[in-house]
Amino acid sequence: MSKLDWKDGFLFVGNQLALDFLNTRPVQNGEPSELLPDFSALLRWFQAANQLNSRQVGSLQRQWGGSANAQRTTEAMRQLREKLRKEILDWERSGWVQHSTQDQLNKLMAEHPMRTRLRTNGKSYLTELWFEPREPEDLFAPLAHSVARLFVTADRKRVRKCAQCVLHFYDTSKKGTRRWCSMQLCGNRLKVAAYATRRRQRAHKAQKNDTGV
Repeated sequence: MSKLDWKDGFLFVGNQLALDFLNTRPVQNGEPSELLPDFSALLRWFQAANQLNSRQVGSLQRQWGGSANAQRTTEAMRQLREKLRKEILDWERSGWVQHSTQDQLNKLMAEHPMRTRLRTNGKSYLTELWFEPREPEDLFAPLAHSVARLFVTADRKRVRKCAQCVLHFYDTSKKGTRRWCSMQLCGNRLKVAAYATRRRQRAHKAQKNDTGV
């Protein structure tokens, strides 16, 4: 896999936080690879995803690292990821989200809400979402919000699983015809395979013409 698609050991090809979260269990060398084995890795992913800064990561690690609460939260995150993987695949096909998933997301957003604040942007102002992680469970805030926003605002026809691997992405290309997670990861591999197939077909055709078969 290309280094261009990795950041601190994590893949970011989804163009959506929710999809990048799904992609924390890629397949490498034919085997699923867990990129969130523990709470420390979970914190590193949130920092790589620009959801936490180094100060917040350090504080959470010192206060909660190695605790049973941190371990439970990490396991719950992985369970949510696998449930969302199936839910997003079903939503891509049907446009429907199960009531149980809606209830779970609403519960998480109620218990761990995102907040809005005003800040300057040059000579103008804008609002931005933020959250204050005081305990491990608060990490659900940006994830639940991102998944909910995905279901509400994204064109589901542009949310896809790569044609070559298990990774998901939101197609932001102008034509909306992207088929693979990235050119570096799978696009080149598919092009090479297609080129090899065409060469074999041409060689076979030439051989038949030479033999008159």
